[in-house]
Amino acid sequence: MERSDGQAIKISPKVIQRGGGVVVLPIKEYQKLLASAVPTYYLKGKAASQLDRLVANGLNAHRSGKSKAIRSLSDLDTHS
Repeated sequence: MERSDGQAIKISPKVIQRGGGVVVLPIKEYQKLLASAVPTYYLKGKAASQLDRLVANGLNAHRSGKSKAIRSLSDLDTHS
């Protein structure tokens, strides 16, 4: 692999083996891949306000000690 200034970039074979390989991409291609990996949602209006309120209430409950740690979703059973 060559740099634009003509100097080679050396990567140790041990580093490649430990990490499982190396991928070289142009920055723009990497940014496209990164953007497509996780969908981005933008809420507006009432939906945005409701989500903001839900997050604020959840953070307040956590700070005041009203939340509980769970190990699995079955711990959320409300019949207990």
